[in-house]
Amino acid sequence: MAAAFAAMACAIILWASAFAGIRTGLAAFSPGHLALFRFLCASAALAAYAAVVRIPLPERKDVPRIALLGFFWITVYHTALNYGEVTVSAGAASFLINATPVITAVLAAVFLREKVTPFGWLGIVVSFGGAALIAWGEGEGVRFDAGALWVLVAAVASALSIVIQKPLLQRYSALPLTAYLVWAGTLPLLVFLPGLTGAITDAPLSASMAVVYLGVFPGAVAYASWAYFLSIVPVSRAASFLYLSPPVAVLIAWLWLGEMPTLFTLAGGVLALSGVVIVNRWGR
Repeated sequence: MAAAFAAMACAIILWASAFAGIRTGLAAFSPGHLALFRFLCASAALAAYAAVVRIPLPERKDVPRIALLGFFWITVYHTALNYGEVTVSAGAASFLINATPVITAVLAAVFLREKVTPFGWLGIVVSFGGAALIAWGEGEGVRFDAGALWVLVAAVASALSIVIQKPLLQRYSALPLTAYLVWAGTLPLLVFLPGLTGAITDAPLSASMAVVYLGVFPGAVAYASWAYFLSIVPVSRAASFLYLSPPVAVLIAWLWLGEMPTLFTLAGGVLALSGVVIVNRWGR
């Protein structure tokens, strides 16, 4: 179990660090080009891994489910989130995307027959309240516009992906399944291929390196780490740990960029952490 929680921590830290990379990338790339470039890098990293260990092809019967998983978690999630972050304030985007664990818990109860106890729901609500406070405490505030719909689409796609992935992890280990879903999700992103070469040529090196980082680490490494964690922990419980991402993102911004958190942000971080503790201590 210690290895599972280490993998979860790796995924959460890398995903939390991705927000700065996305902002940097969007300064030089369109949302579509950013998503495609990022997951071409992730696909290449996973292809190198596959060549070394010679992972087998997935079973034919699982290909449709893997394709659906890749479409929702890579194609839809990242395209929608990138488009949303063009116009939506950081606070609003954080608030909306943190609906994912709530949606995931509902879907897991319906489709996977996972029972969520009253304490489990209490912990989820407390953590969501903490995420809302963090969103409110960020400098841009919570301002919704048409782009908010894109972020909400990303939250729903992420929740669906976690539920779809869980049964597959009974037959595939984390790294091969991550490779399959990243490759499957990158294929539809090829619609954004026209103009990508020129965009990379014109982009500053810092933006391109940020996207490479997004692909290899918050992309390939974090997805594989999360898959390993999800293979061991029930879906609704695993999803509650996603609420650790906003406090970690605030901490990274504080230590790395010198961005001092507000009282609202600190209070939100305490609430988010408290909710995760409630789910995992009394909500199982």
